[in-house]
Amino acid sequence: MIGPPALVALFLALVLAFGSLSGVALGALALALALALGIGGFFAIFFRDPDRTPGAGIVSAADGRIRAVETVEGRLRISVFMNVTDVHVNRLPLDATVAEIAEGGSGFRAAYLPDAEHNVQRRYRLGTALGPVEVVQITGVVARRLVSFVRPGHVGRKGERFGMIVLGSRVDVLLPAARAEAMVAVGDRVRAGETPIARERT
Repeated sequence: MIGPPALVALFLALVLAFGSLSGVALGALALALALALGIGGFFAIFFRDPDRTPGAGIVSAADGRIRAVETVEGRLRISVFMNVTDVHVNRLPLDATVAEIAEGGSGFRAAYLPDAEHNVQRRYRLGTALGPVEVVQITGVVARRLVSFVRPGHVGRKGERFGMIVLGSRVDVLLPAARAEAMVAVGDRVRAGETPIARERT
């Protein structure tokens, strides 16, 4: 994709080369440039991937806002809704070995709805010092592409990038409830690989 600086240079070159264009033609060219810059700017923001310094305890796997903190069948589930403006690279919540990556679910409901847990999804089953942990990438109405950066057998560190979801969606972290307690509440803003979301019970 041509970056914004290259588009500006191209526009100036065209204006210099075709200076005799009518006002209408130049206006159309300016509009096309503005549109290209806008689209380029959007994707530059969307695909940004800033470095992060891992926080204490178990950290968030995604940027966004906490949509649920609940215990389900003996597991503490902390769910993060990712807006389209959030960073969409996902990170390991703690040191882990990727034991399995499984595909599942069906449909593309709005990711912020409770029923979205049945959407098309990718589950990362992790072996950790805390016990079995799962991180689930869940698609949404628009966000339908799940990307993995790791494979089964990968040994990763807390805060390491493991994948991303293209456009806004949801990521759930499931921890053994007997071993972990939440440090966040519904509505809190979190940053992947950085914000503590849970800690080991003492």
